[in-house]
This record gives sequence, structure tokens and C-alpha cells, in this order.
Amino acid sequence: MNIEKLFYIDDLDNKKISYKRFFSDLLGISEISILCKKNSIYEYFLYISASLISGTPIVLLDSDLSDSEIKELCGNDSFLQKNNVNIPQVTSFEEFLSLIKAGASSWTCTLFTSGTTGIPKRISHSLKSLARQAKISPKHSDDIWAFAYNPTHIAGLQVFFQALFNANTIVRLFGLPAKELIETIQRESITHISATPTFFRMLPAPEKPIQSVRAITSGGEKFDARAMEKLSKAFPSARISNIYASTEMGSVLASKGDIFTPDENTKKLLQIKDGELWIHKSLAGESENITLSGEWYNTGDCVEIISENPLSFKFLSRKNEIINVGGYNVNPNEVEQALMEIDGIRGARVFAKKNSILGNIICAEVVSESEKLDESSIRKHLSNRLQAFKIPRIIKFVETLKSTNTGKLSRKP
Repeated sequence: MNIEKLFYIDDLDNKKISYKRFFSDLLGISEISILCKKNSIYEYFLYISASLISGTPIVLLDSDLSDSEIKELCGNDSFLQKNNVNIPQVTSFEEFLSLIKAGASSWTCTLFTSGTTGIPKRISHSLKSLARQAKISPKHSDDIWAFAYNPTHIAGLQVFFQALFNANTIVRLFGLPAKELIETIQRESITHISATPTFFRMLPAPEKPIQSVRAITSGGEKFDARAMEKLSKAFPSARISNIYASTEMGSVLASKGDIFTPDENTKKLLQIKDGELWIHKSLAGESENITLSGEWYNTGDCVEIISENPLSFKFLSRKNEIINVGGYNVNPNEVEQALMEIDGIRGARVFAKKNSILGNIICAEVVSESEKLDESSIRKHLSNRLQAFKIPRIIKFVETLKSTNTGKLSRKP
């Protein structure tokens, strides 16, 4: 591989970095703090790579965390220590990979769950765990990967390692204004995009289909048929996959739609009890925050079994996302799906607000592309689709939807 090849493109930070420059910047790193909080995606890539080469454990922190939040998450002061490292000069990509392989045996990367509905949990992974699903082959050498995740979370790391180990170019989409996303995908001839369903729902439709994109993966939230249809029209050459993964477990399942049919080997590592998915501990990262029942971990994800033999199921919601309204349970994903069926609605977010009489009321924010839509027309559609207690009491039109640092819809008011 020619090390003059572009490693990273970032329009927001005005960066175009070659692999040669990347290797040179690695050489300039002389110490690594176990706590890694950086100001740019490129800096995260640099220090993750440097920690790997040197075998130095690293804890990835979101760039917007305050000192008090870091102290609450990390606790003791031992995390503040810095390690002197000696990064050798790298003159070829093959040499770089051999250094990664040598350092990986003593390396761990600690991540935090998104805390969508609760306190974030600290989870540590090895390189083997993080890169479990990476496909490394000469046929992937010309892939160009969109980077649409936060670099401190597991999905971002999985994309990074998939691209890095194949010497691919990485193009930042994370944080770009919606109107610039399609232009960037076209200009850079991006071939692979991995992102949350929220990202894809908010992606503007291109004026004409984009043929360069060959593969799309979506994960982190429930993926619906309408989003799949939208992507198929925008990227007709793309193979579209729905991924089930978590910070605790990494990537576990893949499907071409919203129904998952695990193979025989994966099936042995899954259980469904009382409508919830359990996963065997062998797939988990290391954490004091993971509670096991014997050898099994309760994901808290509610599923509906479609078939017993062969086993197939689809995800319904997170158990702790269910909203209790006057004794009735409401799945926010179901309400969002009903909203997304309305022509002119590009995005929707459903959440609870406390209420002194009912306990909670259902609220919705919608991103509309139609001037004809108003609360009345939305409620009329929903009344034909949902029970009355599921229909949002408050509907607000917004330009963007509130999301977590991982790009998932926030369930907080």
C-alpha cells in the first residue's frame, strides 16, 4: 500500500491526512494518559493507535464531559496517570500492522454505555473483542468508509478498525449539517456507511440515486421497513444490513431486515426468557457493572418470537424505555413508527413527561418536510393506527431531534 494514500478526510476540521502523515504524527507521541479525552476525531484515532502499539490500556471519554462527570464515571485517581511510550518510526503499512499485533496482547479499551435511560456502565474490551466482526481482505482495499459515529463508542471503534486494518480512507460524516451529508457522500465516492437508524432517517434524499455506496449497516436502535425502503431508493447498489450490537457485547447478530435468524453457533449463545433476550457471558467485555444470572446476561431488550424452528425474532424495545401511562404500557418505538408512516414526516422522537395524575404523558417531536402537516392531521392519522392512550398529548415541530452522544434518539424530555 502506498502510504501517500489518504487516511482521513474531515471537512469540519479542514483536514486531509495521508497514512504517511498519520504515521509521522504517531511518532510524535511520547506519553499517553489512560484517560483519553480529545478535541477531534483524528486525535482519538491517533491516541487509540498509539495505545495499541504500546500496549497501554486506554479509557475513552466523550470530548464534552466535564471534570466532575469524569470523576463520577472513573472514580479513583489512578486513571489520571500518564505512561511514557516509545512509538517507533513506521515506514510501511505492513510494519504498522505488525506493531499493532505485538501490542494488542496487553491492550484493553474501556468504554461507557450510552446511558440512554440510566447511569453509564464501564466496559473493557480487548482488540479481539472489538474487531470480532472485522473483514480483512485485499478485496476491501479500495473501500471508502463514512465515519458517522462518536469515536468513543463501540460502533465508532468497529468502523475505525474495519477501515484501518484494510488501509481504507475514512471520511467524517459525524457532526456534519444534514444538508452537507449527501454532497460529501457523492464527492468522496463513499462505498460503506454504518450509522444509527436516526442518522439514516434524517438523511436528506439525494436528487438522484447514489451508486458508489456498496454496503450500509444500521444498528443501535430499532430499524423499520420504511427506513430500509428509503435507503434502497437512495443507494440502489448497496447491501443493507441491520446489526444488533451493544457496548457490553459488541456485534452479535446481523439481518437483512428487522427479523433476526441466528445461525446454529450463535443460537447456542442466546436465550429468550419472558420476552427478553439473554446473551452468554463469553461474548461480553469485562466489567464490574455487568450483572449475570449464572452464565447469562439480560440485555433488557424485548423481543417477539416469529418462529421457534428455526429460531427467528424481532426487537420491540428496551424494557426500560417502556412508558407507563396511567397503568398502560406504551412502547415509544411503536408510536415513532406510526408517526413515520405519515407522508411528510422525516423524523420523530417520542418520550415521557411526568404527570401528577397519569404518572406520565406521551410527548412527541417531529421533523416535517410538509407545510400542510399540523397537530390535527397528525392526531387524525394516529387515531386510526393507535389506541388512544398511545397518542401523544403534546406534539412539537422541530428542526432536529435530540440524540445521545452515540447518535441514538434520546428518551429524556
